[in-house]
Amino acid sequence: MYYVYILKSKKYNDKIYIGYTNNVVRRIEEHNSGKSCFTKRYMPWKIIYLEGYANQIDAQEREVQIKHFGKVYKQLKRRIERSLQS
Repeated sequence: MYYVYILKSKKYNDKIYIGYTNNVVRRIEEHNSGKSCFTKRYMPWKIIYLEGYANQIDAQEREVQIKHFGKVYKQLKRRIERSLQS
């Protein structure tokens, strides 16, 4: 399984990160231990959204959709509004 995930910084409420992985636990640990250049300055992170895919290419394409297409991201933000606020 491959997963598209959205993380929210616990320290900076306006910072989110979108990525994909085949091991969610390992990847979140990497983000929270400073192994990711972009996310280390906004640690710690919590997961607020997760989508599962059987195929790596599907997960990669979904990540790109969320990151690069405003309408897709806007619709997703509406669905997870309460998670973004917590």
